[in-house]
Amino acid sequence: MRNYNQLKHYINGEWVESTGSETEPVINPATEEKLGEISLGTQEDLDKAVSAAKAAFPSFSQTSKEERIEMLERIVKEYEKRKDELIEVITDELGSPLTVSENVHYKMGRAHFAQAAESLRNFSFTEDRGSHTIVKDTVGVSGLITPWNFPTNQASTKIASAFAAGSPVVLKPAELTPYAAIILTEIFDAAGVPKGAFNLVNGSGWVIGNGISSHPDIDFVSFTGSAGVGQKIMENASETITNVALELGGKSPLVVLEDADLNTAAKSAVNHIAMNSGQVCSAATRILVPSSLKEEFEQEVKNVLPEFPVGDPRGGNYVGPLVAQKQWDRVQSYIEKGIEEGATLLAGGTGKPEGLDTGFYARPTIFTDVQNDMVIAQEEIFGPVMSIITYDTVDEAIEISNDVVYGLAGYVIGKDRDTVRKVATSIRAGRIGVNNADLDFSAPFGGYKQSGIGREWGDYGIEEYLETKAIMGLPK
Repeated sequence: MRNYNQLKHYINGEWVESTGSETEPVINPATEEKLGEISLGTQEDLDKAVSAAKAAFPSFSQTSKEERIEMLERIVKEYEKRKDELIEVITDELGSPLTVSENVHYKMGRAHFAQAAESLRNFSFTEDRGSHTIVKDTVGVSGLITPWNFPTNQASTKIASAFAAGSPVVLKPAELTPYAAIILTEIFDAAGVPKGAFNLVNGSGWVIGNGISSHPDIDFVSFTGSAGVGQKIMENASETITNVALELGGKSPLVVLEDADLNTAAKSAVNHIAMNSGQVCSAATRILVPSSLKEEFEQEVKNVLPEFPVGDPRGGNYVGPLVAQKQWDRVQSYIEKGIEEGATLLAGGTGKPEGLDTGFYARPTIFTDVQNDMVIAQEEIFGPVMSIITYDTVDEAIEISNDVVYGLAGYVIGKDRDTVRKVATSIRAGRIGVNNADLDFSAPFGGYKQSGIGREWGDYGIEEYLETKAIMGLPK
């Protein structure tokens, strides 16, 4: 097995030793074996990285749009050169099946850099409005805190937008999946990203995460992760009135309409909890089905479930392990809670799948007869667990869809144009998918309510890293 050890941080264009001696192992969730170690950075390490970014700001923020487009295009080319390594590392550190590592993680990471370059081509940083001129300035130094579930996607969308806006960054990747970010760092180095414009400090949320969100020389904080941590980041940032963008949890509905093809709907529903082992903030985990179609839909779900086999991520399976023991325990506790609440277990349940004693594998679990006020229907589980909820009218389906504190995504499957449109426009969430529509990387991504603040992807993502200035009477 390859050893991924990297005990240095990347600050001001070079790999440097940590000022501390504490390290943390990184575990392969499929084998439970140690992949390597990372250094747990200190406040002093973070201060050095922020100082480097701050020093880079005057020049980097004034680079031309054309220079930044060329830089992003170089990043795409260097990213493509590291394709095999990125797929391998995501499979090893996250437990993602090889096909998912390639077709989801690798491709999404690449797409964000390519899309940022494309969005930047038509992006205007100035606008004349009669007697005044609007100027969009780079926000300053950006602190980025990214999660473990999408090691390339989440880091890439933030970094690509920041680079497009001319903002130097300090990145803290998740301790569970740090090695993809280390390869990204090598990519930026090879692509000629200016010194100080990108800095990486590994470490704990307690030290580096809190340090970023409370640092007086960081002008903007972008975080993806849990609602609880997001709240702490807001509290920290409020001390210095620092702007934040938060992409938090979700409990997204998939509304199956009466005229939907049930086999298609069932495959879509199961895929939502199977892809990335259900560790997806925008996954549809509440499946809303007409009461009259309940039994037929349940049978379709049981029929398609075997198409999503669980097992060795290098063995042709679609569902790998959960990322860590702690996450496995969390998912088990929610499955137990669903049983206690009186939901009917249609498939799966507690424990590991048969024959998978090593690795943090969970059984894809489907509950039916779920009421929307149950814990399993209200709280984000972040694992392969689905709740089937019935409704009698479209208005009731919309009401159930919106009856959660989250609003990250929503999904609709059906044929009648007017009904599909009514449901899609009525769900209070930041992104709605209709009939398994393909992703559009230029479309904004973000949530309503407790799912977050701000938007990522495309031109909306670039906007997050800009401040708006109005100049009166600017000479023409």
